[in-house]
Amino acid sequence: MKKIRVLIVDDSAVVRQTLTEILESDPQIQVMGTASDPYVASEKIKEEVPDVITLDVEMPRMDGLNFLKIIMAQRPIPVVMCSSLTELGSETALKAMEYGAIEIILKPRLGTKQFLEESSIRICDAVKAAAQARVKPIIRARTPQPKLSADAILDKASSQAMIRTTEKVVAVGASTGGTEALRVFLEAMPADAPGIVIVQHMPEGFTRSFAKRLDGLCRMDVKEAEDNDSVIRGRALIAPGNRHLLLKRSGARYYVELKDGPLVSRHRPSVDVLFRSAARYAGKNAVGVILTGMGDDGSSGMKEMKDAGAWTIAQNEATCIVFGMPQEAIKKGGVAVVLPLDDIPQDVLKHSY
Repeated sequence: MKKIRVLIVDDSAVVRQTLTEILESDPQIQVMGTASDPYVASEKIKEEVPDVITLDVEMPRMDGLNFLKIIMAQRPIPVVMCSSLTELGSETALKAMEYGAIEIILKPRLGTKQFLEESSIRICDAVKAAAQARVKPIIRARTPQPKLSADAILDKASSQAMIRTTEKVVAVGASTGGTEALRVFLEAMPADAPGIVIVQHMPEGFTRSFAKRLDGLCRMDVKEAEDNDSVIRGRALIAPGNRHLLLKRSGARYYVELKDGPLVSRHRPSVDVLFRSAARYAGKNAVGVILTGMGDDGSSGMKEMKDAGAWTIAQNEATCIVFGMPQEAIKKGGVAVVLPLDDIPQDVLKHSY
C-alpha cells in the first residue's frame, strides 16, 4: 500500500521533529521532508510533490497564509494548518479555511511538544483526511483511546418525541470540508427557516468566530450554542469545540444541552450524540443532514433518526471534500436521499413544513 507522503513546514525545530515522529509512527504515513519556512518548502516541492503539507502560520520570510494562497492558486496540494491560535487568532484560522486548508490543528504556545504527542491520533487522522480530499485552485494522543459510541453520553431509549409538533428541527453533522459546506447550506436558508442544530468537528476556541462569520453572511441568525439555548425558527446553533451538543425538549419547546464527557467516535462534539438526541426528543419532527467528512461519526445516529421517523439526507460524493461520513451513513441504511450540496437546502425546507 502506497504511503501518504507529508511535507512538514514549521519554523520550530522541536515541532518539526515531534510531528515527524508522530506521523511516521503511523504505518500509512511517510514524512518526505521538513522545511523551516515557505521558501525552503517551495524548493522541496520542486523536487518532489507531497500528498499533504502541514503548515504553520507564523514563520519568517513568508507567513503560512500567503504560502497557502500561492499553493492553492498555482499547484493545489491538501494542507493541514498546525498553528498556535489565540481567540483573536481564530480569525486567522477562518481565513486559512477560506483559502483552502483542509484541517486545523490547534497547538498551544507553551507545552507544544507534549500537546502534539497527546494529540497524535487527531493529527494522523487529519493528514489521512487531507490525503483523501479533492482540492481545487482557490482564487478567492500517544495511546489510542477506545472508540466510544453515543452510549457514553446518552442511552439509547424509546422515543420521547411528540407525535407531531408545529415546528421542525434540523440536525446537521459535518467534518472535513464542512466549514465551506455549512456556509453554502446556511446561506441558502431563508430568515424564517426551521431551527437548526449543528455539529462541525472543530477545535475549541474556533467555533465562536466561525459562527460569527456565518452570522454575517446568512439571513438566519447563527451563533455558538450555549447551554439551554432555545432552538427556534430563524436560528442556527453550532456546537462549541470540545463540548457535546444534545437536542432536548420541554413540552413543545426544543432547546440544547452542552455536555462534557469522553470522545464519541473519536470526537467531541460528536455527530452521533446530536443525532441520537434528535431521534429521541424530536423523532419524526426532525430532519437529519450529514455532510462531507472523514470517518463514520454520525452514521449510527442517522440510522436511529431514520428509524424514529425523521427524514434523512446525505451529501453526494461528487460535492464532498471527503465522502467518508455520508458514505458510512448510507451503508448503514440511515439515509433516505442522497443529494448534491446545492440541492440539500431545498429538500430540507420541503420536509420541514
